Amino acid sequence: MPAYQSSSVESARKAVAVRLREVRLDAGLKGHELAARCGWHKSKVSRIENARTPPSDADVREWCEACDDGDQAADIIAATRSAHSMYLEWKRLQRTGLRRLQESRIPLYERTQLLRGYASHVVPGLFQTPAYASALLSVIGRFHNTPNDTPEAVAARMARARVLHDPGHRFAILIEESVLRYQIGGAAASAGQLGHLLSVMSLPAVSLGVIPFAARERNMWTLESFNIFDDQRVHVELLTAQVTLTAPGEVSTYVKAFIELRELAVYGAEARALVTDAIDALG
Repeated sequence: MPAYQSSSVESARKAVAVRLREVRLDAGLKGHELAARCGWHKSKVSRIENARTPPSDADVREWCEACDDGDQAADIIAATRSAHSMYLEWKRLQRTGLRRLQESRIPLYERTQLLRGYASHVVPGLFQTPAYASALLSVIGRFHNTPNDTPEAVAARMARARVLHDPGHRFAILIEESVLRYQIGGAAASAGQLGHLLSVMSLPAVSLGVIPFAARERNMWTLESFNIFDDQRVHVELLTAQVTLTAPGEVSTYVKAFIELRELAVYGAEARALVTDAIDALG
C-alpha cells in the first residue's frame, strides 16, 4: 500500500476510534464498564479506541447500544466500511490505463436513479463529446503517466453516457460558468462540446444549471467537483485521488452543499444564453 494512501486509511481508522471513544465518554462509562456490558474482554475496548483493532459492524452496534446511543451506529459503521476504500490514488486506479477505470464505473451509473453532480473545472463526463473526452483523457493520461489507451477509454466513457437515455434515471447537474469558457482540445472541440451541452439540456431526464460569474451575494464558495449517487455515496475528485464517502453524515453535507449551490444557478433560457455566449466567444 502506498505511504500516502496508508496514511489516509490510518487517519480514517483513528477517526472511527475517536468517535467511539466519544460515545463512551458521553455515556459516562469507563472502558471496563463498557466491556462488561458488551460481554467482552476489558482489553478489547482499549484496542478499538487506540485503532489497533478495527471494529466489526456488530461491535459498533453493541458499543452504541451499550452506551444508549444506538442512533450513532449507522453513521459509524459506514465510516468503518469506507476506511479502506475512501481514498484511492489515481496512480493505482489508472495503472493499466484509463479504459478499465471508465468501464468499472458503468454499473454504478446504471443502478443510480438520481445522480446529482457539481463541476467546477471541466464538463461532466456524462455530457462529454468524443472529441472533448479524447483531448481531456489524453492530458490526464500524460500527466499521470498512464498507459496510452485513450481511444478505448473514450469509447467506454461514451458507453457510460447511454444511461442518459435509459428510463428510470434522473440527472441534476450544476456547472460553473467558467467550465463553459475553458478550452479543452482547442476551439473546434470546445465549440462542439458546448453545442452538445445545448442538446443535453433538452433531455427530459436532465436538469442542467449554470452558476454564472455574475451570481450575486454568493453564499457558497466554489468546491471541488463531486457526484452524489442516490444519497448513498459521494465521489470527490482530487488531483491525486478519488475520495469515496459513504458515511451518512458526510453524504448529507454534500447534499446540503449541492442545495446551496443550486440556489445560485440559472436554468432554461438563461442557462442556454450563457452557453451560446461562450460559443460566440470562440469566434
